Parts: sequence; C-alpha cells; structure tokens
Amino acid sequence: MVRQRVIETTEGIQDNYDVQVFDQMQRRLRDKGWMELKFFLTNAVGHGEFLEIGPGPGYLGLELLKHFEGTTLVGLDISPAMIEAAKRNAAEYGLSDRFELKLGMGDSLPFEDGRFDCVVSSNSLHEWEHPVETLAEIWRVLKPGGRVLLHDLRRDTSLPMRWFLFSVTKPKEILPGMRSSMNAAYTRKEVEALFAASPFGEGTVITNLIGLNAVAVKATSG
Repeated sequence: MVRQRVIETTEGIQDNYDVQVFDQMQRRLRDKGWMELKFFLTNAVGHGEFLEIGPGPGYLGLELLKHFEGTTLVGLDISPAMIEAAKRNAAEYGLSDRFELKLGMGDSLPFEDGRFDCVVSSNSLHEWEHPVETLAEIWRVLKPGGRVLLHDLRRDTSLPMRWFLFSVTKPKEILPGMRSSMNAAYTRKEVEALFAASPFGEGTVITNLIGLNAVAVKATSG
C-alpha cells in the first residue's frame, strides 16, 4: 500500500546554511555521475533556449549547457540564496553569459508565450504548490513542438531502496529534507493524472528504482 502524500514546504530552501549543505549534496551527485543527466541529454531538444524550474545550485542546467553548445538557459527559483549559489557555480563553469537566473514561481511564469524550446526540472515537482497550473504555464511558454522534461523521486519506492538511498546520502544534514521530499513525491499514475489535467493532455512517465522521469510535448497545432 502506498503511503499518503505529505506536502513539503512550497517555499524552497531559503537559509544560507541549508543552501550550502544542499549545494554540497548536489555537487557530490554530479561528481559521482548520479545525476539524471542522461535522461535530459537524451530527451532534450538540444538547441535554442531552455527554461529550468527550480535549478537550485544550477548543476543540471550547467551540465546541459556544457553538452549543448549554442543553447542558453534561464533558471527560475523561489530562493534568492539558491540563485546566488547558482550564479557562483555558473561563474565556476565559465557559463555565466549563457545562464540567466530569475526569482519567481512556476505557476505564474514571467515569460511571454512560446518563448522556450525546452523546459526542464529536476527534484522540484514535489514542491510545486499548484502542479497543474504550473504545467499549464509551462505549456504556455513552450514553442509548438517544444517539450518538458521532469525528474523527481517517487513516493512508492521500495523500503530497501529507501534505506539504500538514505545510507548513501551525504552530507548527513540533508537527510531530514531527503525524507520529507520522498514523502511529498508523486507516483507514476499521479504524475500521469497531472499531465492529463493540464493542456498537455498526456505525458510519458517512466519509473526507476528510486525515481521517475516524465516527458510531454506541446502539440504543433490545436
């Protein structure tokens, strides 16, 4: 039986110390090759302008920019402290000129219709206060034929996999947040239902041992 979803904070990580701890965790995931980078590289449009919702310290977007020459990326986050961390990391990558960061919410995107070729988000879906409205906003700012790619944990991960995930998570200060994120995460069927209720109408959702990946495309007509 899948446990009831417990809503996590919708305010993001605001405290400077918490941002530092989260940055350490994300950097470790990058260095060990544990980010879901392959999913995004395989399914992204690969050109034009990207939007990342909830970039955190920015490692996913920066890795995409490394692989997709000529692309630019706008990162939208609700945490000023996290935006500052992402700016520092963009400078470290030497990609500040291709990575713009803005403060804002996913359910009221401050962008014009049809601006972006691709929208990506990793490990933030479970924090969206209004997920269907956010998907509708994503649909609005995508170009026809553009796609959205989402990665997140899933709530119905097996107990042994939970234990394994928690055992390898470092720094250990991040564990309470990891547990609350998993408890707030969605199942495959729940994410499919979110897409069905949005202008996308449908999305392809694939699960793995600890998470899920989702892809949806904005139709070129209709």
